[in-house]
Amino acid sequence: MIIENTGLNGMTSDLAHLDESTHKLGFVRWQWEYTRATYDLKLEDNASHETYFVRINTHAVEGKLENPNAVLSLDAVYIGRATFPHGLDYESPVPNQILNIANQRLQQLRALLA
Repeated sequence: MIIENTGLNGMTSDLAHLDESTHKLGFVRWQWEYTRATYDLKLEDNASHETYFVRINTHAVEGKLENPNAVLSLDAVYIGRATFPHGLDYESPVPNQILNIANQRLQQLRALLA
């Protein structure tokens, strides 16, 4: 599921600032290569014992990711339920409390990057 209206899509940041800002909010730069990276936030639903991930896709618009001064552009933000052994199900419904936490963190990230 794409999380709409986050205000993050199209924002830019240098890699060092983006890494620091996302880390403060619990995100981890997970998959990355020289021109793209994803930042994941793990959220657990205590009621259903399901795990969800908020994923922010980014791509380099200046430089490459091994350089902390590289500039990244943020793309669409997704949320999905974790599946075994690895993967995300973007079609499953997401509980409201998980969506609320996700939206809070995304707004905090937007404020840190503004």
